[in-house]
Amino acid sequence: MELLKQKICAEGRIYAGDVLKVDSFLNHRMDVDFLCLLGKEFYERFADCGVNKILTIEASGIGIACLTAQFFHCPVLFAKKAKTSNLSDELWVSEAHSYTHNTDHKVCVSKSYLGPDDRVLIIDDFLANGSALNALIELCRQAGAEVIGAGIVIEKAYQEGGDMIRAQGVRVESLARVRSMDPEMGVVFAD
Repeated sequence: MELLKQKICAEGRIYAGDVLKVDSFLNHRMDVDFLCLLGKEFYERFADCGVNKILTIEASGIGIACLTAQFFHCPVLFAKKAKTSNLSDELWVSEAHSYTHNTDHKVCVSKSYLGPDDRVLIIDDFLANGSALNALIELCRQAGAEVIGAGIVIEKAYQEGGDMIRAQGVRVESLARVRSMDPEMGVVFAD
């Protein structure tokens, strides 16, 4: 998506540790009008797939998931990274490693909100090593839900996550695929 690539080049910042900081519009301060355009793009790519639920992981994916769901007219479910007191004990649980925080999380969703009648589109802001996406796919498998695909805003195509998920037969649609990035050279896109 050319508009997203332009926004990344204009507002994104590259930091040591392979960090592409796009929090000025995507996942801290959110440019809602722009995110609506991204949501519409995901809708256009998956409109004919019968999506009836959108799944993401807290917290960075929630905004884009909600703005995508408005086009599908379906609910958003987000996997929580910790079991809270208001969740029942009836949970689907899987594990994800957070590259950003360098921690492992058990992620969970209520069994009453994800089941075999669901046709799930997974939405997330980034795809790098694939751990979070893999954990969400595992939750769907446990529930017997069908994963229609994954809509990713930015994929670090030079990391193994995208290839690993695609090798599982999951359709991955990334709006911007980064081939390489360097603080001096900037971002080079794969597509």
